[in-house]
Amino acid sequence: MKRTLKLTTMAAVLAVLGNLAFADEKGNEIMNKVADFKKPAYSVTDVYMILTDKKGTQDSNGFREYGKEDGSKTYIVMDFKTGTNKGTRFLQITDDNGPDEKHIYLPALKSVRRVNSSEGSKAFMGSDATYDDLTTRDVSEDEHQYMGEEKMKVESGKEYDCYKIKEIPIDKKGTQYNYRMVWVDKETMYPIHTEMFDKNDKLVKVLEVLDIQKISGYDMPMENKLTNVQTGHSTTLKIAKVVALDQEIPARYFTQNFLTTGK
Repeated sequence: MKRTLKLTTMAAVLAVLGNLAFADEKGNEIMNKVADFKKPAYSVTDVYMILTDKKGTQDSNGFREYGKEDGSKTYIVMDFKTGTNKGTRFLQITDDNGPDEKHIYLPALKSVRRVNSSEGSKAFMGSDATYDDLTTRDVSEDEHQYMGEEKMKVESGKEYDCYKIKEIPIDKKGTQYNYRMVWVDKETMYPIHTEMFDKNDKLVKVLEVLDIQKISGYDMPMENKLTNVQTGHSTTLKIAKVVALDQEIPARYFTQNFLTTGK
């Protein structure tokens, strides 16, 4: 399992139907390459999460993020150090062979609780991302329609040469989006622009990668921005410092005990 972001004439419909097998094969091939994106076995980064409302008022939270790739499992821990979420810690365990686990420590409650699947539509830490947005989807969970090649200029001004893919969930009950449009940078095979459409086929969110840098042989998204176009609110994640890559992190960091103690 691999995890990874209209026609109006009869002639156009017939043309697409005639090339549908090729299109799906091409789309799947591209998204499998996206899922194979090279990541470090271990990573430690200092990140700022900046929340901006439609009036431009900002709220900044800083956290240290620990990451580990271990066979079929991926571990991510966020330890909030500054801002309104200071003292909060979050653990996500992604398993290629089973459901994700999410646990959160809230200092006001002084306890760890598991985030249930029924809470998927709730906002994560006041951001524009829901808990479901944090869940990595397996390639097999979506149909991937190859829509062609297209240049995409992101908010930072950088222009990318991209593959354009339409992702349609096979089981639409398991997601809050009807479909997603994804622009994949040909050079890095990283999704640099994703548009998410709600159950009424209306655009609700846009995720952009504003800066990708090659660090120690890895293409790392150093800054990305998620905007809720319906509310005008946005969340920017910016890596302030890459502390370490491929240096082993003690296993205790990826436990519920670490969420409680921070040690």
